[in-house]
Amino acid sequence: MITQDKEKYANELNQSISYLQNLGYSNIKADIEGYETPKSYLKRGSTIEVTPDIVAEKEGRKHIFDLSLKSKKPRLLKSKWLFLNTLSQLKSYRFRLITTRGHFKFTNQIVEDIHLDSIKLIKI
Repeated sequence: MITQDKEKYANELNQSISYLQNLGYSNIKADIEGYETPKSYLKRGSTIEVTPDIVAEKEGRKHIFDLSLKSKKPRLLKSKWLFLNTLSQLKSYRFRLITTRGHFKFTNQIVEDIHLDSIKLIKI
């Protein structure tokens, strides 16, 4: 989810956090009020800041989650996912996308466009 959509999809983010807690994830950091904010990364040469939606740990391994919801700026979303996927591969993290009903087709289309078939989708 991009920064412009944070307020619009706050309810979905809270649902995702509770879903992850039920699955046994701990030390959850989320980009929403009431939780510690995950580490942000600044794009060199610009003012664009990339912050994962949710970062959690399970069985000693760090997992990065991003909400995949319809957006008016899919190009920005694609670059965010490519960055987070590369970061997770470099640091041996796990990168997952969380999507909800009504957003599956949008998510699958973007994943196909950027050739990230290895990303696992969590459907809520």
